[in-house]
Amino acid sequence: MLEELRRRYERLLEWVVIALMAILAIEVTLGVLYRSFGASLVWYDEVASILLAWLTFYGSALAAAKRAHIGCPEVVAMMPAGARVAMRAVAEVLVIAFFLLLGWAGYAILEVLATDHLVSLPEVPVNWVQSVIPISAVLIVAAELITLPAALAQARAGRAAASGEASH
Repeated sequence: MLEELRRRYERLLEWVVIALMAILAIEVTLGVLYRSFGASLVWYDEVASILLAWLTFYGSALAAAKRAHIGCPEVVAMMPAGARVAMRAVAEVLVIAFFLLLGWAGYAILEVLATDHLVSLPEVPVNWVQSVIPISAVLIVAAELITLPAALAQARAGRAAASGEASH
């Protein structure tokens, strides 16, 4: 059941990342086309950088769901069984604690940004744009929790992460 949840969660994040990539590609293409005809879009650069940031944050959540962040699973796999599980548990606690802190700080700053708006699109509030930080932090924590049982099982078995996966 947890594996099915992980697969569905991963699929949802894949679609979010694909949508963001498509929107970014369309936006950049429009910007280039308008510039080539001598009429540039005033919001092009600002929106492109926001979309790239969103793509990075949501892509990080997808990588967490796939357990594809940088790590040293081979080093951990060479440790004795008790140390492997302990190292995995400590790493998971640190990652989850970091993203809980990031989510809390990201949420707290939204109130500070409530009166700011984008320069090129003054109708778009900055706190809406920056909401990606606490949202992605929650998504990453969820991915960590969903994949935690499998990561601990791998640590107990002494296996390095499967091909295409990394331990963080």
